[in-house]
Amino acid sequence: MSDNRLYAAIDNRKVAIIGAGYVGASIAYALTVKDLASEIVLIDTDEKKARGEAKDIQHGIPYMGTSSVRAGTYEDCRNCDLTIITAGRNRRYGESRLDMIADNITTMEDVVRDIKPYYTHGVILVVSNPVDILTYKCAEWMDLPNGRVLGTGCILDTSRLVRRIADYTGLNIEAVKCNIVGEHGDTQFPVWSRLAIAGVPMEEYCGNVGLAWGDEQKQMLYDQVRKMGEEIISAKEKTHYGIASCVCSLAAAVLNQRLTVAPVTSPLEGEYGLRDVSLSIPSIVGVNGVEHRLEEKWTEEERENLHRSGQLLKETLMTI
Repeated sequence: MSDNRLYAAIDNRKVAIIGAGYVGASIAYALTVKDLASEIVLIDTDEKKARGEAKDIQHGIPYMGTSSVRAGTYEDCRNCDLTIITAGRNRRYGESRLDMIADNITTMEDVVRDIKPYYTHGVILVVSNPVDILTYKCAEWMDLPNGRVLGTGCILDTSRLVRRIADYTGLNIEAVKCNIVGEHGDTQFPVWSRLAIAGVPMEEYCGNVGLAWGDEQKQMLYDQVRKMGEEIISAKEKTHYGIASCVCSLAAAVLNQRLTVAPVTSPLEGEYGLRDVSLSIPSIVGVNGVEHRLEEKWTEEERENLHRSGQLLKETLMTI
């Protein structure tokens, strides 16, 4: 099979989800509703829970889609077009994502060890946190072509920001284009210089419609976005629906061979002058994972912020 043909027939797409907790089960449910795969396999150390989640989803399929959803083992990673890793503990209230390294790096090492004997082809998507660190180590341990392993990175943060900007302008979210990049954590930042409304720079658009736009509005919107995760965790102890929807967007790009651009994390190879670290930057995602990372024209301050974010993650990687 050629390197570019990393998928089965369009009617025989197979997805494995490692981890049947709230995030993994929500992703399986979302994939089923969207009818993105013919076969979805839930794999978890708690086999009873995986079976229960699979049956619960499967029972509603006659009204939603045609996917086969079942529990399985790591042997089912064979011939998967997409393997999604959600295994690991959730972030606790008041905790940064980097605080989760000690627990989740061991889990990732175990998961990779169990996947490798059965991996044949396809993309590996890391959802577990800290996603930048785990994506980098997963890519290193799997030793696949660059881009084949990627992480969800800042895609959910970006989705939240786009929603808030749409609310502020009173427009549909489809009109808003803006990315949050860098570490999926405390050093991430919005690329304000690229924010556009229907292709029109934000400052120009706001000037035309008489809407205030400046540092005060930027800070207000981003402060709201930064608090969203903790607010949800404080209210219900976990977040899972939002990231499940974002994973569906990436899964559609991989499984349906429809290229999309998203701020996902993957090991950089010199983009923006960075390498040996995994960070979120706007990337073209397709059947081979990250097909290309885009180097946009950012301000000097934004480039410095990305290097600052990269340096923090490099220092963190050195401690593992």
